[in-house]
Amino acid sequence: MIPRTRIRNIGISAHIDSGKTTLSERILFYTGRIHAIEEVRGGGKGATMDFMPEEKLHGITITSAATTCQWHDTQINLIDTPGHVDFTIEVERALRVLDGAVMVLCAVAGVQSQSITVDRQMKRYRVPRLAFINKMDRTGADPFRVVQGIRDRLQLNAVLLQYPIGSEDQFQGVIDLVEMTADYFEGENGENHVKKSIPKSLRDEAQQAREKLLDTLSLFSEPMTEMLLAGEEIPKELIWETIRQATLSLEFTPVLLGSAFKNKGVQNLLDAVALYLPSPVDREVVKTAELVSVYPNPDASLVALAFKLTVESFGQLTYTRIYSGTLKPGDTVYNSRTEQRVQIGRLVRMHANKREEVKVAVAGDIVALLGVDCASGDTFCSGEPLVSLEKMFVPEPVITLAITPKKQEDSDRLSKALNRFQREDPTFRLSIDPESGSTLISGMGELHLEIYLERIQREYNAEVYVGNPAVAYRETIRQQATFDYRFKKQSGGPGQYAHITGWIEPTDQPFVFENRVAGGAIPKEYIPACEKGFREAMQSGQLEGYPVTGVKVVLDGGSYHPIDSSELAFRSASHQAIEGAIANAKPYILEPIMLVEVETPNEFMGRVQGDLSSRRGLLLGSETMQGYTVIRAEVALARMFGYSTELRSLTSGMATFSMEFACYRQS
Repeated sequence: MIPRTRIRNIGISAHIDSGKTTLSERILFYTGRIHAIEEVRGGGKGATMDFMPEEKLHGITITSAATTCQWHDTQINLIDTPGHVDFTIEVERALRVLDGAVMVLCAVAGVQSQSITVDRQMKRYRVPRLAFINKMDRTGADPFRVVQGIRDRLQLNAVLLQYPIGSEDQFQGVIDLVEMTADYFEGENGENHVKKSIPKSLRDEAQQAREKLLDTLSLFSEPMTEMLLAGEEIPKELIWETIRQATLSLEFTPVLLGSAFKNKGVQNLLDAVALYLPSPVDREVVKTAELVSVYPNPDASLVALAFKLTVESFGQLTYTRIYSGTLKPGDTVYNSRTEQRVQIGRLVRMHANKREEVKVAVAGDIVALLGVDCASGDTFCSGEPLVSLEKMFVPEPVITLAITPKKQEDSDRLSKALNRFQREDPTFRLSIDPESGSTLISGMGELHLEIYLERIQREYNAEVYVGNPAVAYRETIRQQATFDYRFKKQSGGPGQYAHITGWIEPTDQPFVFENRVAGGAIPKEYIPACEKGFREAMQSGQLEGYPVTGVKVVLDGGSYHPIDSSELAFRSASHQAIEGAIANAKPYILEPIMLVEVETPNEFMGRVQGDLSSRRGLLLGSETMQGYTVIRAEVALARMFGYSTELRSLTSGMATFSMEFACYRQS
């Protein structure tokens, strides 16, 4: 069994088209996991990690794919995540269970909108990361500008560990600033990693870059500071250890260079993963919802998190991270949410969509369970007490489509498809329009729902009529309002009685409930029913029936009847009290605002900016690079439907754009 200290659970994350999947393919090739390189858009079989037909068709990653490979004495459990913001939940749940990450950035475009989102997700789960500046062979590549962008826009202490040998079409390799060697990648697929002496023309620049690196690292190491002051040579082992400790503490971000497509720099990145990213035993102790500490000890009680589900013909495949203890086929564990016993059948380790049987999984492993019935985010544990790991962050959907089956025989197949998708993807929501009775599907964007519509037709052979997209608006309140509501019903026999008082006020959180009831005015056992009633009232606002957000409810008093009061009575009273209070708190409509980033050739810049302004867009600024401009703006989602077609028309098909949710704002 591989020591826990030699395991790396890592994810590869980036803005769309930064070369993540191309990089993953090279990692699998150089570690011997695959024996031929396939390209994302190069014909042939397609990249190993993009195995869905929709991924091959669109040339993008849609679902995160897991695999395991071996680099020298280190086992790397790798998850390749999507770059498109519509599939951000895949990144979210991967980072929730990973120990480290590689953030990939384009050497030309640098920090882009989804780079910022990924950075926010990494910070949310305190995931140490390396940065890999890819596409060094592209025209306009400038790694120094990208590093400055990482420092300025992501507020990270990023420093290059390498210096480029040439750039654009002259990119030949990298200078290792720790060992001070020139690294080249020879052979048909760059498989021969050759170290040579640094070219004379680059020695001065490389030395300056090394001094900058050592100067930054000396802040984290007293021995290094003393050696620098004494003018002594710093041993590479001390540099490696200092980089590792500063990276684990999230105070330093090592930056590496390369071109995955041209097979340069990937072996250095694998070395850096082994040297600098944490093993399961290096990560911070995991806290459960009950604030119990969980240590990565194979001999302790089992604690494991089901972080992703896929429903297949044989049953459910549950991707699981083991945080503590040991798991074997045949074991009986508990699901802490349902408090039910669960029999573990087969354990497998995933290689994209292929499975390899596993006889035992221990703390630090990521495996998949076959045939276990559970929900995403459930905790499996053994023994007492039952503990629950904290749930992952799930963003709210922003777009809705109405769909109806074309034929009666499509109805059952559609129902099966939608129930499966809702179970697998927490950002895919299902509801019924109370007026028309049609089925509503909600998601993170047009592409998100388009992919599911394609899968309904391909996987379930069901055809549907699709309505126009609708924006997921919200309602909120402008001011404080009080409530004093008495619920009283008498219809022979026991009656119903509940009385509550308090107030509501605006807040930055979606919903906050505060109980200030004193002196037993309302018995404690009825307080949860009050909160449930308040939450139910938030599902539908007073203006247009949209969900209500940004409300704090304070319950400060009331009264009860020893016979007629019940949980149902207090729940009903709370629901009706809040409806009245919201109506008095000056409610207003919020609409989703999207952060839009357009990359366009310079000659079309004026047209693109004019079009964004005509859509009520707020231009945030632009950045001009070699031959093209990146324009950033905030635009209401309602004005962005069909934008990809319009942008192609404006720029002769030469511009690209990305869009992600920014905030809700008054419409």
